[in-house]
Amino acid sequence: MMKFTKQNFFLLLGGMIIYVVDIGVDFWVASRYFCQGQYSWSILILCFRGLSSIITQIFSYEWFKNDWEGTDTGKLKLVFLIHLFHCGIFVRYWFALKYGCQVAFKQTSSRGASEADPSNFIQKQTIDAVTDINMLRVFKTFLETTPQLFLQIFILMEHGKTHFYQYAAIMMSFCGISLSMVDYQISLRKSLPDKDEFHVLSKFMYLFYKLLTITSWILSISLITLLSVRISVILMIFLWICGFTWTLKQHTTFCKSKKMEFLYRTVVGIILIFSFFNIKGRRTKVCISIYYATHTVVTLGILFVYMFWKPSIIKEICFTIVSILTVLSLVLGIIFLVVYYSHFHPTTYCRPQACSDEVDGLAGQKDNVKTDRFQNFLMQ
Repeated sequence: MMKFTKQNFFLLLGGMIIYVVDIGVDFWVASRYFCQGQYSWSILILCFRGLSSIITQIFSYEWFKNDWEGTDTGKLKLVFLIHLFHCGIFVRYWFALKYGCQVAFKQTSSRGASEADPSNFIQKQTIDAVTDINMLRVFKTFLETTPQLFLQIFILMEHGKTHFYQYAAIMMSFCGISLSMVDYQISLRKSLPDKDEFHVLSKFMYLFYKLLTITSWILSISLITLLSVRISVILMIFLWICGFTWTLKQHTTFCKSKKMEFLYRTVVGIILIFSFFNIKGRRTKVCISIYYATHTVVTLGILFVYMFWKPSIIKEICFTIVSILTVLSLVLGIIFLVVYYSHFHPTTYCRPQACSDEVDGLAGQKDNVKTDRFQNFLMQ
């Protein structure tokens, strides 16, 4: 298991600050739209925020309940109340910063120490705490941040008028997506001993691959939404049904209860609308090829429709710029994807005993709960 360093501690602290700023920006933008009489935009922003918060609180509390099974029920009740007021993520940040401070600033490294050594135990607690936070941030990214980015870009394309708070919301969305993607992969490599270290070049390759493909797709669905909101909604529902069906066929066992497993598969279906998501930890060359080939065909189809049917709601010069950005982002994103998987993606996906078809069945073993949880939650 890799070490939790001072740099990791400050990155964790910065992530918490950005999380708080992101909440403030969302309410600021929503209030500005409300004051301008754009009630539908304001409500949508608050709905995205509320939905993502509710779902992340549910998963966070469920994980606390699983990890603290058999402990003091009074402490669990207090945690439930904290999650009820949508502050569960801050409890997790408090634990992560507490353990991280002990590891990064107070503990001395001892190479020959065993896993029973107190410093190694706190090290593992820190990695587990940060891992859970990053898993929840991935949920938030695709339930709130990415839809928020889509909404802001659509509003800019539809009205053409720009304000500072719109740019602030877009910048915060890009920052949120970038940090959650990279932090997720860092946690993956720190949590699983067979994963390679995530070097600087690997981070940039992975970041550009994700950001560019997601940006291209958001621009595409923004264009189709300008053409017809009804068609856009139907397309999103169809893509979610496809993703949810694929998740069902994978027979995931990420959660202990059937209700939570259904919620997990529902969330995965939403994530698959925007980005590829590997839920079994297996090699996915065929699946990822089909996924991005489909996105490419749909994107080019949307641009093709606009070439022969230029609606009056968008100026020709605006369409030219958007179409160039869409194609350029898609091409560059695919290039970074190929380079990343060819040269920077770890060849080993899980420990040898976990590389069989039973990888999702590890939750039933008497191994560490959090390590198992992460092995059942793999995104590439």
